[in-house]
Amino acid sequence: MSETNKTPDTAVQRVKFYQTGTHTVGNRLMDEAQRTVQASMERSNAITSGHRACQGCGEALGARYALDSAMRAAGGQMVAVNATGCLEVFTTPYPETSWQIPWLHSLFGNAPAVATGVAAAYRVKGRTDVRVVAQGGDGGTTDIGFGCLSGMFERNDDVLYVCYDNEAYMNTGVQRSSATPPTARTATTPAVGSAPGNVFGTGKNLPRIAMAHDIPYVATASVADLHDLEAKVEKAMGISGSRYVHIMVPCPLGWGSASQDTIKLARLATETGLFPLFEAENGEVTASKAIRRRVPVEEYLRPQRRFAHLFKPTEDRERLDAIQAQADANIERYHLLAEGA
Repeated sequence: MSETNKTPDTAVQRVKFYQTGTHTVGNRLMDEAQRTVQASMERSNAITSGHRACQGCGEALGARYALDSAMRAAGGQMVAVNATGCLEVFTTPYPETSWQIPWLHSLFGNAPAVATGVAAAYRVKGRTDVRVVAQGGDGGTTDIGFGCLSGMFERNDDVLYVCYDNEAYMNTGVQRSSATPPTARTATTPAVGSAPGNVFGTGKNLPRIAMAHDIPYVATASVADLHDLEAKVEKAMGISGSRYVHIMVPCPLGWGSASQDTIKLARLATETGLFPLFEAENGEVTASKAIRRRVPVEEYLRPQRRFAHLFKPTEDRERLDAIQAQADANIERYHLLAEGA
């Protein structure tokens, strides 16, 4: 903290520190309410050093903050169940592991079912203090594990499921998933033909599907807003029954973006309206995070090579307008515009 001077009529001016993701001097001088979970010496360090994530991996960042927040909310009494995918592969190259929490690896499609079993086992043993979190990427969540996840929601099992959405099967070669956006180039939706990339009208919106199950809590979050992410995970951990948090985690490798642009792209996804941040309880939206600086979708799409064909050799205005229409619809649906934006 810094003060301009000590005269009574002069306001105190606090120094702003922008590196707020680690236990640095800048973090410790901030008010506790403004610090992230990583600024605390009591953090669990759920994922520690030694993992094999790519430089700039949004999933590694999202998982660390989500699970450290969940561990704090659970008082350290938590078990994590992990579907097969990038997060499992880069954190547990046999015989090593980067996890410092009770952690189980399930199959690609049954993490929700395994987590349900873990929760049931603790319930039978009378251990009501232990909470269970299941997690997976968009492939293991929206596609392969969709049936098990819907079953978990339908039964209202006491599990928090976290989806880290990087919009394709990144670990196996960047194949399309049902979370891949339209026009995106992947290994299975190449940029060829009259309509290159992924087609319009396919895919699933998992947060809205989760809401349709009338479960107690659904939220979307982003690695571009870690305080919001932490708050939603902690809120979810304070609720019984099925809960679902869907986190935007850009992938430099699959998206063809610069590793240093991960946070920038996650922020642009929200500011365009393509990835709205909201909360829902018992099937109804209860809160949404307003956009402070609305930007056109081109600002988000242009830095990613998976969308390069929309701009070269000529700009594909028709399909850009169609993507913009999707963003505009989200802005209207979730009331995302701040007053005066």
